[in-house]
Amino acid sequence: MFGPRKSLDAVTQHEAGKALAKTLSWPHLIALGVGAIVGTGIYTLTGVGAERAGPAVILAFAIAGAVCACAALAYAELATMIPAAGSAYTFSYAALGETIAWVVGWSLILEYSLACSTVAVGWSGYLVGWIQSAGIHLPHLLLTGPHDGGLVNLPAVLVALAVMGMLVAGTRESATLNIVLVIIKLVALGIFIAFALPAFNADNLHPFMPYGFASVENGGEKRGVMAAAAIVFFAFYGFDAVATSAEEAKRPGRDLTIGIVGSMLVCTLIYMAVAVAAIGALPFQQLANSPEPLALVLRSLGQPAAGHLIALAAVIALPSVILVMMYGQSRIFFVMARDGLLPRALATVSQRTGAPTRITVLTGVSIALVAGIFRLDEIAELANAGTLLAFIAVGACLMVLRKTAPDQPRLFRCPAPYLVGTLAILGCLYLLTSLPSATLVRFVIWNFAGLVFYFAYGRRRSLAAA
Repeated sequence: MFGPRKSLDAVTQHEAGKALAKTLSWPHLIALGVGAIVGTGIYTLTGVGAERAGPAVILAFAIAGAVCACAALAYAELATMIPAAGSAYTFSYAALGETIAWVVGWSLILEYSLACSTVAVGWSGYLVGWIQSAGIHLPHLLLTGPHDGGLVNLPAVLVALAVMGMLVAGTRESATLNIVLVIIKLVALGIFIAFALPAFNADNLHPFMPYGFASVENGGEKRGVMAAAAIVFFAFYGFDAVATSAEEAKRPGRDLTIGIVGSMLVCTLIYMAVAVAAIGALPFQQLANSPEPLALVLRSLGQPAAGHLIALAAVIALPSVILVMMYGQSRIFFVMARDGLLPRALATVSQRTGAPTRITVLTGVSIALVAGIFRLDEIAELANAGTLLAFIAVGACLMVLRKTAPDQPRLFRCPAPYLVGTLAILGCLYLLTSLPSATLVRFVIWNFAGLVFYFAYGRRRSLAAA
């Protein structure tokens, strides 16, 4: 019904010249996870979440983190059981069939490409704020897309192309640079908490839930804790990018478990501390929709030097998120092309670096185009829709493979798999329905277009069907 399935053995067997080089160890994988998770979500979407939920954005972070924790446990079991590139797409191919795998892969393309674009736009906001705070004003025409009276967001375009260049240079080199950028980000967030937490004012938490708990649409805008959770959910995913590196991990059984679970634990603690410090230091109305909320908090507290430092750290380190997400996107593209669902000519790797150069260039250029034109909130919401669908599929794969392949070696076993899988599916479905109607319509259109391509091209050229 859902097309052919890949056997668990076939998933990890590849023809000559189509396999990725094993170059990553667990420090690289934790840094990939933290590098992807700690980024635009906490640096920029804190303001968007505050605008939708008020001080209860703190609760929104907790809810989104809990849903992601269930998905992370499922990812950890599946990634160590099926150590092949492709993440949720590959898991779905083995558990649910090719058609479902295509939909998941097509949604992952949306997730990673738009996540990269979102971070590029967020990075541009910090860069412009940092430059303007130094008294330098750049032409508006080159700082934003047509939606805001500009021509193109040139900084967002340039950073996407620069990251693309780093990935083309090689996976290990990019991952090592990412470790340095992650350290810079964590130090900056530590400085923010140290300055903002002493200014905590309990009055800023009242009313805690001004728009209620449920997601309610009013005048085309959604408000409420769940509406905020559906957007700040973007702040948590990234650990799934670690799963896309399974084929390149030196010791996947150990390294993937540490990378996925470890990065989620570290980042959840960081997010809760930063959200409490930010909302407690400044009324949420002032934070709402600020392109650089953390720097804004510090400047409002009379700490312009610290605010300048936070903005500078964001400018230096946010590209690490683009790097990880673009890495994940290129691997999804690569595996789908290797399976024949996309043109096979794209599934080639560089003999020098062992990385898929051709697909990385295609990915980087498309991401730069989206980042140069569209708004941050619209991009983030649509990226979230793709991720939520992938997480739903992973929850289902966890439970299906426990039934269909009970004796398959599992180097990490998810506790209470049927409960965790069910909670991941239900939580993601609720967050998905909490997204704006316009976002859901765009998501349906994207997947309809994908299915048309699949039935017209991919299904007939699939290696599984050969």
